[in-house]
Amino acid sequence: MNSCAVISKDFDVLSKAELYAILALRVQVFCVEQNCPYQDLDNQDQQAQHVFIKDNGIIMAYARIIKGKQGVYHIGRVVVDKRYRNQGLATVIMQACIDELKNKAKIIELSAQSYLTEFYKGLGFKSTGEYYLEDDIPHEKMQLILD
Repeated sequence: MNSCAVISKDFDVLSKAELYAILALRVQVFCVEQNCPYQDLDNQDQQAQHVFIKDNGIIMAYARIIKGKQGVYHIGRVVVDKRYRNQGLATVIMQACIDELKNKAKIIELSAQSYLTEFYKGLGFKSTGEYYLEDDIPHEKMQLILD
């Protein structure tokens, strides 16, 4: 992984190949692996900041940042390609998102699949106490409050 890089781009500057690879990765994990037919393309990508780890043209990990109101930002669609899991890439991609927002956000929100709440707690996120099912998968709303 010597050519591995964390990249952050607005939608308008993603290459066609990057956009295709990002969408393919999201569908592979969220729809196929998790056996969850849902509409991944939600018309929010066009306003999002896209953060990804790329190595030799392969998108290994990805997350998107969506600006909300009054200094609240949402990190979502956090995903690591199955071939690159257990290498710390989820931590790297999340830390890159947090770093990107340190001087912009007051609060970072995310919707964590319940089995990942301890991972997010390790990054400083706290549960809001809101639990819900999304596409039949248990989720928990979490926040990171920045100083």
